[in-house]
Amino acid sequence: MTKKEINSGLEERPNGYHKLSIQVSLNGLSFCVLDTIANSLVHAHSRVFEKEMSPFSLHKIIQEDFLEKGILDYAYSEVISIHRNTLFTLVPMPLFDPDHLANYLKYNAKILGTDHLDYDPIQGLDSANVYVPFANVNNYLFDTFGAFEFKHSGTVLLETLIKLPSSRQGTLAYLHVAESQMDLAVFSNKKLLFFNSFVFSSPEDIMYFLLFTLEQLELDPETLKLRLLGEVTAGDRIYELCTEYLENVSLFVPPDSSLAYAGEADGIDFTLINAL
Repeated sequence: MTKKEINSGLEERPNGYHKLSIQVSLNGLSFCVLDTIANSLVHAHSRVFEKEMSPFSLHKIIQEDFLEKGILDYAYSEVISIHRNTLFTLVPMPLFDPDHLANYLKYNAKILGTDHLDYDPIQGLDSANVYVPFANVNNYLFDTFGAFEFKHSGTVLLETLIKLPSSRQGTLAYLHVAESQMDLAVFSNKKLLFFNSFVFSSPEDIMYFLLFTLEQLELDPETLKLRLLGEVTAGDRIYELCTEYLENVSLFVPPDSSLAYAGEADGIDFTLINAL
């Protein structure tokens, strides 16, 4: 099922004032329900799997959690699904052709002939994010809710970061950590220099990917500004390692007041909240 088919009829969704945001990965899932009138979360759920699941198992877990948590009891004005994985690549719009998605992705990720590929135009970057969504999850959501929107987590993250005033001044890196995946975005005067995601198993892995990337970009750890977000807290191992190797490190606090309710959803990922 294509994105056009999934999105068709969005304007025909039954009247409701709740919005459902879902983030899925093979390492965990989370979802939250927003009351759009009160602009407050009425439900939030986050779950990290003990081991990486198959797409089939992920589908079954979503079904079970939706029933257990009462997600199907609401009428939604909008449903959005965020797909989080490392099976993606960014393509500048002048070079982008939607008829050749596999050609862009085959050098960056292991894809199968049966994989469904899709893409998101990234607002503010004049680029497209080509990726492999979880097709069985999309089919289930369509059967359950009807028309809905879906994006890759990298799209949501980049569209959020590019709007920040801080991305327009100097060289700044954002390190986003969730479950066992890290996303690293580097901006210089609002220009995106680098974006990629890596799977890690320890804080030391994160430092390896971070420092190697900075070396390849010829960036000085002593002058670069690094902002940490996601599952990072002041004083934890990731934070301590970053401050050991870089001079200017701090936790990222979103300035947008619309993110204020993020504090109400302990354990809910940054990209899921921003999708609301």
